Amino acid sequence: MTEEQYEGPVPRRRRRKRLRVGRLIVTICFLLFLAIGFYSYIQYNRGQSLAKGNEINPGPFTGDVADPQNPSVENYLLLGVDDDGSGKSRTDTMMVLSWDKKEGSIRLVSFMRDIYAEIPGYQNYKLNTAYYLNGVQSTKDTITGMFGIPIHHYVIVDFDNFESIIDIAFPKGIEMNVQKEMSEKIGVTLMPGIRRLNGKELLGYARFRADAEGDFGRVRRQQEVISALKDEALRPGMIRQVPKLTGALSGFVETDLTAKDELSKAFTLLLKGNVDIETMTIPIEGSYDFTSYSHAGSVIELDIDKNKAALSKFLNSKID
Repeated sequence: MTEEQYEGPVPRRRRRKRLRVGRLIVTICFLLFLAIGFYSYIQYNRGQSLAKGNEINPGPFTGDVADPQNPSVENYLLLGVDDDGSGKSRTDTMMVLSWDKKEGSIRLVSFMRDIYAEIPGYQNYKLNTAYYLNGVQSTKDTITGMFGIPIHHYVIVDFDNFESIIDIAFPKGIEMNVQKEMSEKIGVTLMPGIRRLNGKELLGYARFRADAEGDFGRVRRQQEVISALKDEALRPGMIRQVPKLTGALSGFVETDLTAKDELSKAFTLLLKGNVDIETMTIPIEGSYDFTSYSHAGSVIELDIDKNKAALSKFLNSKID
């Protein structure tokens, strides 16, 4: 009898072998999932333990509602604070990050800390004093009131915490092009050249202003640091640091976003890693003068209308 004429039952040996291979693959995947989950849990707890006692208290916050004409745009107030030893902080870094989720664009506006500002409920003073007087809400209301930018959320980091965040997230440091020797009043000495900077060095780079550029140079370098952090975060090896970093951020960073929102927005931004960050500094060139007041010291006095018009053009939106 030939094979073509045989009508008996088909041997099932090969099917059993396939089932065993399938079960083995499922088992390996399950064990791998458990291992990753256990590793993430341990690293997250380690990150949390590092952040204990570093909480920031920015006070209450009420953000603006989404603009019906631009519902895809979210604006984030980014603040870097520094405790002067009195238990109260001033903001040495003040930025607004504007994210258009539909367009896929990210724009970053930096505000000079010495801008002579109209602080609601207080006399005019330097912009970085708004946080000192009444927390994040005061800073938000001052920027919104002066420049007409709606602000929906905020993110605050203490400069001492910034060092730890960088060292946790990027153990090998961040590559920066240091264009001049820097050492005065930053706690480190940086030499010219392409360098990989650790947390303390990167903070020093971002805060240096003892040259002819002064605060304008510092703001430019802060924008460079933000762009470099975005690029470094997209490297494949970054994934290993995510659990520990997430735990640390829960204490090192203060925000009005929920943990779920933080993760979803962060991953969405990372997936758009090819997006360039456009930057702008307020005040714009030719729109300000340096002056001095007895109660505020040396300040930057602005032509508000010129800066509002430039902001509206940069953000590609109409602002009040």
